[in-house]
Amino acid sequence: MSTPPTLTINVEFGGGLELLFANQRKYQLSIPVLIPPDTTATPPSGSAPPPILSKPADITFLIRYLKENHLKERPELFVEGETVRPGILVLVNDTDWELEGEGDYALKEGDEIVFISTLHGG
Repeated sequence: MSTPPTLTINVEFGGGLELLFANQRKYQLSIPVLIPPDTTATPPSGSAPPPILSKPADITFLIRYLKENHLKERPELFVEGETVRPGILVLVNDTDWELEGEGDYALKEGDEIVFISTLHGG
């Protein structure tokens, strides 16, 4: 059986978020190119479930992957639902992710994704 294709991306944390990730600021990750869609949603009553098709890995998948595989403590300070919590700036290759489609941005080989906390105690 062959290994599924992967892509390599760089992830960086700043503004204190690195503390949640074992004080490691930078990661080089190898993630699958294609991922299965979220199958936790239940179809409307009486309808058949949609076929399971793969889709390109996106930032929503990356957030879940980071939470499940690299986050060491206090997930509530990084994620809220399926996205990052308010107050975390996400940059895709130095561009605000809002200009790139937010969580739907399909990751590409060599992308640099930066998560920066803008929340600071006083």
